[in-house]
Amino acid sequence: MGELAAEKHAKYILTVEKKKDSIESILMEHLRINGAYWGLTTLDILDKLAAVDQETIISWVMSCQHESGGFGGNEGHDPHLLYTLSAIQILALFNKIDTLDIEKVTNYITALQNEDGSFSGDKWGEIDTRFSYVAICSLALLKQLDKINVEKAVSYIISCKNLDGGFGCTEVYKKTGFRTETGKKTETGFFLTGFFLTGFFNRRFLYRLLFLTSKTGALAITGSLHYVDKDLLGWWLCERQVKSGGLNGRPEKLPDVCYSWWVLSSLIIIDRVHWIDKEKLVKFILDCQDKENGGISDRPDDAVDVFHTYFGVAGLSLLEYPGLKVIDPAYALPVDVINRILHC
Repeated sequence: MGELAAEKHAKYILTVEKKKDSIESILMEHLRINGAYWGLTTLDILDKLAAVDQETIISWVMSCQHESGGFGGNEGHDPHLLYTLSAIQILALFNKIDTLDIEKVTNYITALQNEDGSFSGDKWGEIDTRFSYVAICSLALLKQLDKINVEKAVSYIISCKNLDGGFGCTEVYKKTGFRTETGKKTETGFFLTGFFLTGFFNRRFLYRLLFLTSKTGALAITGSLHYVDKDLLGWWLCERQVKSGGLNGRPEKLPDVCYSWWVLSSLIIIDRVHWIDKEKLVKFILDCQDKENGGISDRPDDAVDVFHTYFGVAGLSLLEYPGLKVIDPAYALPVDVINRILHC
């Protein structure tokens, strides 16, 4: 088994930011705040966060905020819950949450909760359980979780549970044991909603990845994991490991490094991580490294990107790889950051 090229990965992250004219940078312009969160959190896990200009980053993050209190993916882009969470997480990394007008941001988030407990992602009204996770995680980091109807939020997430133990993106209606057209299939990004969040190139892809994990993350943060059938969900999750040791997002799909976070964080939250071969997963992630130039790809020998670099390093942190800071599986931030915010 190879070793993690930590120094080269840190250098790769720092270099990417300087390539603002690259095609990758242009395509991700509207998601730049998400990319900043991935890159900066990677650096923090590697204990290299001091290498960036903190004040410049904080100034740019705040320039993405709108009068509504929400944040856009970049300057001049519309606000959305997804980008608002990334902004809060970035400020949390630097211990600068007090830079925010917390009441203003809280009001933006709480206004997006619907009567049934679900959350819209923005003013246009799209509903998705991943937005439930994003709202819950954001408010928890701001210590404002009591400002929403948590009971209704949890109830809506539970209503999206499928027969296989997983979760869909909207409420599942059952008829004679089968899913109707309004029901949605299970996918791992949704578990962490139940557990967690993030994405690449377009927001639809970002939503897909948040799918399963976000459910579990939301239930963990609200102390509602007793609603989860841990053995049934754990079985579905551990079945995502393929022969190479990597994890996929749903049956018959190729493994992808990003699921080293989505699946693994969910398994850790429900205490079923021992159901997979952790050593083989570590090897799969390490095999996806560009050992010459840094960065991690989705699969061995593919092109690297910041997104997969973050989830590869975060996955290794969850697997207790030596030399890495420990990351919290529900909040997707280093444990020392969470302790500083929530337990000080």
